[in-house]
Amino acid sequence: MSDISLRFATPDDANEIFKLVLALARYEKLEHEVISRADHFRKVLADANSGVEVLLAEHQSIVIGFALYFRNYSTFVGKPGLFLEDLFVAPEYRKAGVGTALLQRLIQIAEERGYGRVEWHVLDWNQPAIEFYKNKIGAELIESWRVCRVNIGRAQ
Repeated sequence: MSDISLRFATPDDANEIFKLVLALARYEKLEHEVISRADHFRKVLADANSGVEVLLAEHQSIVIGFALYFRNYSTFVGKPGLFLEDLFVAPEYRKAGVGTALLQRLIQIAEERGYGRVEWHVLDWNQPAIEFYKNKIGAELIESWRVCRVNIGRAQ
């Protein structure tokens, strides 16, 4: 699909981002974990100090995908990096290069900023995503690491 455009999201895109977050949660069978609202995205994108950024993919002015990411830091590399929190492409636009375009742009942003790496998580059952990351992007799957999490209260 050659008529895909990528752009940075603004607070005005919060409703569209939230719709895609809900679609992602449905796909991952994690709808019960979503406590965020569109206002959360509006607020974080309006705050220049939040460190959160969102790339949007559009087709004919319709938002069809997103990548939400933020800066992290690697003590081993000695440089900042980007952590991709979520990547989602609407099902009807998959296999059209949208996910590849989003990830390639994210890697380019990290390179432009002099960062050391881009990292993200993938659910162990999501074989299509794992194959995509390994074969299309050249990502290394680090099986020896496990995610640890402490949830603090509810989103405000």
